[in-house]
This record gives sequence, structure tokens and C-alpha cells, in this order.
Amino acid sequence: MTRRACVQPGLDAGVRSLLTSGAVRSRLVITVLLATLALSLPSLVSGATRASGPCHLKRWTNESIRHFSRREIRCTVETLGPVKGGADRAICIADRESNLLPGAQNPVGPYDGLYQHLESSWDGRFAKYTDSAWSLDPSPFNGRTNAIVTIQMVVAFGTWKSAGWPRKGC
Repeated sequence: MTRRACVQPGLDAGVRSLLTSGAVRSRLVITVLLATLALSLPSLVSGATRASGPCHLKRWTNESIRHFSRREIRCTVETLGPVKGGADRAICIADRESNLLPGAQNPVGPYDGLYQHLESSWDGRFAKYTDSAWSLDPSPFNGRTNAIVTIQMVVAFGTWKSAGWPRKGC
């Protein structure tokens, strides 16, 4: 005598019809989407934290560092300003100070970055004019950070000259 598995007749057909039912399928899709969203939410939130703060721009393929510095400065002025003369003056001053090169170092004095901050003043300025929640690179050679610190200083002092950068042609 051969044994046959005990299968309830029509079970496969019943399950198939249940799964192909429009209402059940819609609930199943919604459940799967909600579960996926719930599982991905922590990574979305932590991603936002890593890239927080003003003007977290990405450099375009083949974009020169000088062009990227212009975009960072323009964004910083638009986000944290206004400053007298707007983004055009801010870019002009950075061009005069560093040729829009974030890694610039003054050959005759201890001045660094886009806006040529005095090395001995940088740490205090960084602490005063940034927010730790922004997760900025603390280096004066980071163009974004240097622009943020500078624009915050100009806003606080009221003018470029009061903050330490005379207009000189800008």
C-alpha cells in the first residue's frame, strides 16, 4: 500500500485565488512597502546627520576647484547672509586672498585657506562661528568650512572691513 500525503483538496487553488485577489494583494503591497520604509528609516536619518549643515555641495565631474569654491561661497552667502556686496563681493575677496584655492597658504605669513585666516585665530573662530551639529571639517583648508566661518564673521561684525577683510578693489 502506498501512502499519499494528506493534502486538503483545493488548498493550492484557494491560496492562489486569495493571493490574486485585488484587496489582499493591495494590503500585501502596502505592508511590504511600510516594512521596507521602516527598515530604511534609520539609515536615511543617519545619512542626513552626516551631511548636515549649510551648503554641503558635491563637486561636479571635471569642475575646477576655483569654480567649486565660487559655488560654495555663493551658497554660503545665500544661506547665512546677507553680507554687504553679496556673493559677488565675497567671491572677489576670496579670489584676491587665495585665488579661490582652499589649500592656499600665504608665503609671507601664517594665513590659510580661501579667506587667509590667521593660523593662531582659526580654532577660536571655528568654535565661535560654526555649529557642532553641522559636522564640518575643522581645517581652514576646507573651502566649505572656511567660507562658513568667514561669512558668519562678516554677518556678526556687519562689514567686511570690520571683520578683517578690507574691500581693496572688491
